Amino acid sequence: MSISRTTVLITAGIVAVGVVLGLFLVRGEQPVAPDAQGHGGAEAAPDQAAKGARGTADTAKGPHGGRLLSDGNFAVEVTLFEEGVPPEFRVYAYAGNKPVDPSDVKLQIQLQRLGAQPESIAFRKHGDYLRGDREIVEPHSFAVGVAAERAGKMHRWTYEQIEGRVRMDDASAAAAGIEIKTAGPAAVRSTLELQGEIQFNGDRVAHVVPRLAGVVVKSAKSLGDRVKRGEVLAVIESRDLADLKSEHLAARTRLDLARATFEREKRLWQEQISPERNYLAARQALAEAEIALRGVEQKLLALGLTHAAVMQGGADALTRYEIRSPLDGVVIEKHLALGEAVKDDPTVFVIADLSSVWAEMTIYPKDLAAVKLGQSVTVKASALDARASGTISYVGALVGEQTRSAKARVTLGNPDQSWRPGLFVTVEVVQDESKVPVAVAAEALQTYRDWQVVFLRAGEFFEARPVELGRNDGTRVEVIKGLAAGDRYAATSSFVLKAELGKAGASHDH
Repeated sequence: MSISRTTVLITAGIVAVGVVLGLFLVRGEQPVAPDAQGHGGAEAAPDQAAKGARGTADTAKGPHGGRLLSDGNFAVEVTLFEEGVPPEFRVYAYAGNKPVDPSDVKLQIQLQRLGAQPESIAFRKHGDYLRGDREIVEPHSFAVGVAAERAGKMHRWTYEQIEGRVRMDDASAAAAGIEIKTAGPAAVRSTLELQGEIQFNGDRVAHVVPRLAGVVVKSAKSLGDRVKRGEVLAVIESRDLADLKSEHLAARTRLDLARATFEREKRLWQEQISPERNYLAARQALAEAEIALRGVEQKLLALGLTHAAVMQGGADALTRYEIRSPLDGVVIEKHLALGEAVKDDPTVFVIADLSSVWAEMTIYPKDLAAVKLGQSVTVKASALDARASGTISYVGALVGEQTRSAKARVTLGNPDQSWRPGLFVTVEVVQDESKVPVAVAAEALQTYRDWQVVFLRAGEFFEARPVELGRNDGTRVEVIKGLAAGDRYAATSSFVLKAELGKAGASHDH
């Protein structure tokens, strides 16, 4: 019975596996899987093979899950350990597959990060391994040079482990909307955010009342209409106005008669035809007539009539009363209709000048001490993507019984009337402004893994650099650790780089 070629190959494979396992058993070793306690060699991106003094070594793993670098009979296992301690290099030495006393090996590792000076790490014996003398900060992305001396012989290896790195030339970055800026000193404001609402400027709102009872015969303006100061809003016919106008006409007539009588009596007294008492009586009557006319005119002027309107004659002039706007603005309320009978005291129009508005904010007791008159603020409306600057012009002296909060406000110019009353806003109150040595644009920050990162620019690469942050005013953010002054970074559209890392499926073993 013949045996197929496939059967022969399977049998040969089983035999080969058995031989390999047998060799491990003879040597007293076991096959090693990557150890989850540290980065080891698993952190290297698609590997650039470690280059040794005698050629090229593959990315073999050592018994501790680290990268095994061999040169002839001598090997070192490089691990990046971070279980319960800050990340540090731990290196184990072997000769002929047996551990070597760490005190017999002199070791140094040099790291070369993008855009940074080389880092040299010295090692000392610690138990059965050599321990690096410094913390290896994130990101663990660098070119590694290893130099080991044992028994008077030098051994050297180099390899790379890459993470959080994207290759992108300047043209591609510009096309993606990525703007490169330089980290450096900046003024960062410390702010308090309060919620607020845009309201009418209470000093520029007019409630218009008729001042006379009557019937509406003309409605000239509607809601939303823009009006000028003195422009007619509506016309009413009023019996009260007719009575005042009639009284005014009568007072003018009496004044004319009193003036004529006075002139005659003055002439007769001067010619000694009439006694002085007649002259004095005529003068008193003239004065009384002038006072009466002046009183009626003041009543008419108090209704908002001009002097010309007061003096105007004609039948219509006696009853027609024009309601006029007291200021430039917009009709925001209207409470009358054609033919409606109105009284003299209800509000029939509300006119608001929207060239300025109030941003009124709510202040709770814990923040009262931080808000003061004259402080600079920035008012932002996310619904409009708008912002404006101003100063606090009023802080309430009382805390509301129901709301347990106080009110403060900022007066904002509103020439284009984009700040509409009723709009919710966020008010950032500037508490202080400080110079910081290193700051970046707030838009540059991204979340990558469990870090806050900024993408450093070096040559044609962007690399995610974890940063420790300080003060943040919404525009600039202080960087305490992770970037240095002079470093170039992606200031805008950094989300594009984060997306590219996601496509690459970058990994990081912890």
